Amino acid sequence: MSRKQKVLICGASIAGPCLAYWLTRYGFDVTVIERAPSLRMGGQNIDIKGVGRKIIRMMGVEDQIEKANTTEQGLQYVDERNIVIAEFPKGSTTSFTSEIEILRGDLSNIFYTLTKTEAKYRFGTYVTKLAQTDKEVIVTFNGDGQEQFDLVIAADGIGSCTRTIIFGNEPRLKYLGYYTSYLTIPRVMTDTQWARWYTAPSARVVILRPDNKGSTRASVTFSAPNHGVQPTSETEKRQVLKNVLKGGGWECDRIAAVLDDVDDIYIGPLSQVKASRWASGRCGMVGDAAYCPSPLTGMGTTLAIVGAYVLAGELFRQKEYGAAFRSYETLMRPYVEKVQKLPPGVPRIAYPKTKMGVWVLNNVVKIFASRPVQKLISLLSGQPKLDTDNDDGFVLPEYLRNVD
Repeated sequence: MSRKQKVLICGASIAGPCLAYWLTRYGFDVTVIERAPSLRMGGQNIDIKGVGRKIIRMMGVEDQIEKANTTEQGLQYVDERNIVIAEFPKGSTTSFTSEIEILRGDLSNIFYTLTKTEAKYRFGTYVTKLAQTDKEVIVTFNGDGQEQFDLVIAADGIGSCTRTIIFGNEPRLKYLGYYTSYLTIPRVMTDTQWARWYTAPSARVVILRPDNKGSTRASVTFSAPNHGVQPTSETEKRQVLKNVLKGGGWECDRIAAVLDDVDDIYIGPLSQVKASRWASGRCGMVGDAAYCPSPLTGMGTTLAIVGAYVLAGELFRQKEYGAAFRSYETLMRPYVEKVQKLPPGVPRIAYPKTKMGVWVLNNVVKIFASRPVQKLISLLSGQPKLDTDNDDGFVLPEYLRNVD
């Protein structure tokens, strides 16, 4: 009996554990490493759409994910007085809120719990060097420990260090002109079970969303020169946000007032990963590391889940890793490119610079949310929402029938 192929997956967020699930089902010997000392339980609302729903159902975790729902009822656009301008309830054709809304950390934990028995997890560990031969990949870890693997997969996010080790600067980040920040703040009486979107002059958008932990998840997005803002320390992050929120109106002062007590601030550029190839020899990549579409699409988690499923399935079906990587890319790239394609004017149109621009945008959104327009959109769309099992033009390959 031939030995199991050893696969190293770098990253234990969404794509990594999902890939580990399918690879272990197909008989691979899987190790997952994560740079953080433990599972990253923070993060904002994410959703799962289209064929991603089919995959989590096959994994047997759909019920768990639905039970961990953030309870968000929909999206309200508000003005600086917190008056609702427009409302998009959960379940409507153009809803911002999906049927499945879950915190990133909760979804990561569900996938980790599902796979931790079959796959080996190592926290506080990352790759510092890779050396490929005809038969294996020699991996050097932090601390200088070495180990041999048949394959190495980067699944460590948009800022993947493993990707850089494999491909150098070949993949590029397409900067979209804005930085975004995510953080958790205390819940107050004005918070509801609706997500609230506020547009401020000077190209700033603040969104407050409910969670299932008794707190509120905030995001602050703002325009910035290319790579003009990249704070690293918590002190720098807080100061950047205080500067952005200053004079913004609505609940900006509330957010700024609690920043010194917040310890989960993330700030990073809104970008898309553009890579001409997703594999090099025995090394490949999946999820945001390979093709981050940006949060603007709402499809990053779905792409990670679908990509992990397809990559694992092709490695099982093709047997030879080169053919598997090529087939994986052939199947996924048209879908990725479709998701990454943003409508004309996006994201700039959503971030007006002047008070007049904010007024115009708010009134356009108000008209768009009106009952006649929503009814017309529903009639013209002729398609079910992505939240359902609609495949959005992607035909999900079947692999399970070939498992012994």
